[in-house]
Amino acid sequence: MGDTGRALSAVPGQEPTPMPRLALYALAVCVLAVVAAVVSFAAGMWLGIVWVLLAGLSSNMAWYYFRRGKAEAAAASTEA
Repeated sequence: MGDTGRALSAVPGQEPTPMPRLALYALAVCVLAVVAAVVSFAAGMWLGIVWVLLAGLSSNMAWYYFRRGKAEAAAASTEA
């Protein structure tokens, strides 16, 4: 259920993934929230403000998980 903060053990000879899976999920949520906001505002509904806030939150999450994955990959490459 969620991230425990433990580092994943790398399999020897296996390339690390370029971007963590959570970053991709957060990026997908961000894109979908932006689309929903545009559709909502185009329909004249002010509910689009909620979608804009969700897009901002998910973009921050995507940035965080991407940077964390990048830092973990750099730390793993210096250990080997």
